[in-house]
Amino acid sequence: MLKTLLIEIGVEELPAVPLLRELKNIEKKYADILQKYSLLGEFEFYYTPRRLVLWHREFKSMQDESVEEFFGAPLSVAYKDGVATPAALGFAKKCGVEINEITKTIKDNKEVLYYKKNLKAEESSLLLPTIIKEWISSLEFGKSMRWGNLSESFIRPIRWVNVQLSDELVDMEIFGVKSAKKTFVHRISNFDAIKISGAKEYFEVLKNGGVTLFAAQREEKILKDFALIEKANDVKIEIDKDLLDEVVAITENPTAIIGSFDEEFLKLPPEVIITSMKEHQRYFPVFKGGKLINRFVVVSNALTDDFSKVIEGNERVLRPRLSDALFFYNNDLKKGLSIAGLEKVVFMKGLGSVADKIERERKIAHTLFDIYKPQNVSLEALDRSVTLAKADLMSEMVYEFTELQGLMGSYYATLLGESEDIATAIKEQYLPDGEDSALPSNKMSAIVAMSLKLDTLLGLFSINQIPTGSRDPFALRRAVNGLIRVTKEHNLEFDIVKTLTLLSKNYDSFDMSKLEAFFLERVRQYFKVNPSIVEAVLLSGERELLKLSKKIAALETLVNSEGFSEYFSTFKRVANITKDIDMSNIKVINEKLFENSAEEALFKRYNEVCAISYNSYEEELDALFSLKSKLDIFFNDVMVNAEDAAIRDNRKALIASIYKSILKIADIKEIAL
Repeated sequence: MLKTLLIEIGVEELPAVPLLRELKNIEKKYADILQKYSLLGEFEFYYTPRRLVLWHREFKSMQDESVEEFFGAPLSVAYKDGVATPAALGFAKKCGVEINEITKTIKDNKEVLYYKKNLKAEESSLLLPTIIKEWISSLEFGKSMRWGNLSESFIRPIRWVNVQLSDELVDMEIFGVKSAKKTFVHRISNFDAIKISGAKEYFEVLKNGGVTLFAAQREEKILKDFALIEKANDVKIEIDKDLLDEVVAITENPTAIIGSFDEEFLKLPPEVIITSMKEHQRYFPVFKGGKLINRFVVVSNALTDDFSKVIEGNERVLRPRLSDALFFYNNDLKKGLSIAGLEKVVFMKGLGSVADKIERERKIAHTLFDIYKPQNVSLEALDRSVTLAKADLMSEMVYEFTELQGLMGSYYATLLGESEDIATAIKEQYLPDGEDSALPSNKMSAIVAMSLKLDTLLGLFSINQIPTGSRDPFALRRAVNGLIRVTKEHNLEFDIVKTLTLLSKNYDSFDMSKLEAFFLERVRQYFKVNPSIVEAVLLSGERELLKLSKKIAALETLVNSEGFSEYFSTFKRVANITKDIDMSNIKVINEKLFENSAEEALFKRYNEVCAISYNSYEEELDALFSLKSKLDIFFNDVMVNAEDAAIRDNRKALIASIYKSILKIADIKEIAL
């Protein structure tokens, strides 16, 4: 029999960010628990700031009947001379039965002890209290709190519990709160609890009480309000999806309204105003003609027809924040950009201060400048960029808004007379800072960004702060991904072994092979192709990032081409023949030892292929694989393992030479089709 089931856990206002972080797991955790109790069925999950709700239109009144199977030791271990051993007796005890009730079965081609227990179905109403408690306990929001005299903790105090199975109250208690057929609506509508007779009435009471239970409806209402505001005011609202999700999570009855702030604050960089509004107030910035204007949009949770007081209150709250920002901004400009004081700011234990980091980055930048010799970039400008890159850490603005580090330095550099290139390099020093992030826009910025990442990598490896498992507190994996992207974007050669070894001289000695292995693991993860293609290229010994990228792309094109499997079989045979040959010491091919025209034809065509200068690895691979027809004739007409040792070695040398040419690009035998 199927029944409706309503579960509502009422709480004090949930913080948006922890809730949203756990949101993707909430339904799965509940479903897993239902599965465990043989009660899995379709359900919906809803949330507002003050409630977590589960709704089943059809819920089983009884568990599904089920069977639990137990497998024990092999019979050869369970019995000795027909007598049960401790292993058998222990298995029977585990199953809760006598040894004579244990049977046997076949598992993994062995006879083992076996017991099957038929589990009695229980009424779901009796299981629901346990299920709900397990579900609540499974939720991980980060920090939790205790209240009253409870030893248990949750993200916020639980204030009411409403569990109704087919409109009948399920008697239970959680966190000291007993279930009751009641709920709470929007506080402005009614502060007191409202009695609920059943699920139908529950949804009606919430709707009439100013609570939009469905998050999708709240988001839809906000976006409709945004559209109306944009049309009425001829403006454009910047819709930050993360901020929108937060606002949806903290409102029960959202209404978007527009406010304003004094124009004098537009003297501030737009990012300062936007950050202040978003981070502290959850306001949406407003633009006109592509420029930030002195307006903002706030999503109110109030139940009212007159929002004038709400707008006035939000404007009053924003003003002192922007006043502080303007004060910091003007003070910073008076002080100028200086790294004085950074020698007192610790970067990392074992790596000195931020001033020490700047000095190491300068040395790296100078070395990269000598390697790349970038056109239209002066060493003086590069050095100045690296020197000033961290200067805004001493500014009042960055102290208040740490996320603006680099950006504020760029603004200050421009206003204080530094060149546009230097200001840009300061702004872009952390790029890329994510998978879809923008990249440094020019070579000088690229070198500055690379220097920062390389110092962090070399420095942390030199003090043995190496990421393990999923832990990467200093984002070293992201740093390597960034280096791959930057070198590729700006066509900068970077040899993982040679360049890192050259740069490592300024650090305490450490096992460079570990850093190389770390880089290569990121290379394996970075390229979204058949993993065996990446591995084949790495096994060629290539360690220069640009060439790695080009070889991987060329090999992927070849592997995905029509008919590659036929070509692959031929060249896999070539690889197998040469597996025991030292590729660094292949014998010189002696044409006088050729006994068959197939040998001569293959050797001639191979020499022709080798004599050509190719514009790309794709062309070179195509040319080498064009040897297939000659190789097929060779394998058909020629006995490689000839009785005469000289002839045999000569034929193997010819095949090895061909594979060695391919091996310069990739060890193709590693490819898995």
